Amino acid sequence: MTNTLVTGGNKGLGYETARRLIALGHSVIICARDREKGEAAAQRLGARFVQLDVTNDASVNAAAAWLQQQPGGLDVLINNAGIAGARTPVPDVTAEETRVVFDTNVFGIVRVTHALLPLLRASKNPVIVNVASGLGSFEAVHDTSRIESKVAALAYCSSKSAVTMLTVQYARALPEMRINVIDPGYTATDLNHNSGTQTVEEGTDAVVKLATIGKDGPTGTFQDRAGVLGW
Repeated sequence: MTNTLVTGGNKGLGYETARRLIALGHSVIICARDREKGEAAAQRLGARFVQLDVTNDASVNAAAAWLQQQPGGLDVLINNAGIAGARTPVPDVTAEETRVVFDTNVFGIVRVTHALLPLLRASKNPVIVNVASGLGSFEAVHDTSRIESKVAALAYCSSKSAVTMLTVQYARALPEMRINVIDPGYTATDLNHNSGTQTVEEGTDAVVKLATIGKDGPTGTFQDRAGVLGW
């Protein structure tokens, strides 16, 4: 059985990802900062739960130690946890506002990936999927036909661009793993006050696809539900 961990798995895209992967036969562990909400979500899903705050080294290390004691190890890591940050006009964004967003969206991925690499290295088919956004694609934000070209969000957009480069670097350094980054698309979730035009099922198509690839699957790619997306 494939053992899969999803950060930020108690709601939105993380929850739907967990639900779909469980339906495909994965044994899923969901993570959340809030223990009560996370445990309730895990119970509804039929998943396991471990408390994990991606911005806190001690929390990440405690979760990694717990995972070391679980049967089956870890095969798939889905770095889904993310925040939008304050809705501040670009000229008024402060370094502190940017740091807060990067701490979850970028440094959180590094914390979790670094802590869980020993478990993934022991897997016969290790996979990492990082959840970014089309707002982190230079091609998308320069395409005036796309909604991404009309969004101004300095901290969030730049954090998601950083996630794409993290993915490339990890993929090159770890060729024995399949490591990809996805754009879920404009999906109705709490992150955008449910203003998105896609359902959560549509928004998880790319992550589910890349979470279920084999050893001969792609690595170092940026994809959305339609296929490869420009960087």
